[in-house]
Amino acid sequence: MATIGEASKEYKSSATQNIATLTKVSTKLELVSDSFEIEDNITHLIKKVNQEVVVIEDIKYRVPVSVKQQLKVLLEDNPGLEFFKVKKTGTTKDDTRYQVIPLMS
Repeated sequence: MATIGEASKEYKSSATQNIATLTKVSTKLELVSDSFEIEDNITHLIKKVNQEVVVIEDIKYRVPVSVKQQLKVLLEDNPGLEFFKVKKTGTTKDDTRYQVIPLMS
């Protein structure tokens, strides 16, 4: 049986992360459909939320639609782009913005 210290070193959160937490993202990563259920704060009904994620080392990273839109524009002018990163500003659903930044290979 493992000690709590040993177990905590092995712990990996099952919560989906945000792509902005990555320092470098490959344009070759596979985009996967994902969903989860959450309780609505007002109606207290369970609702299903759909999202798209990339999976790296068994960790899911959510890819917002605005990131895909910006990446599309970058790839139109630079189809050979291999890597990018995402800057996130804001802290709430209403004020969060993403900026896609191309990286050199």
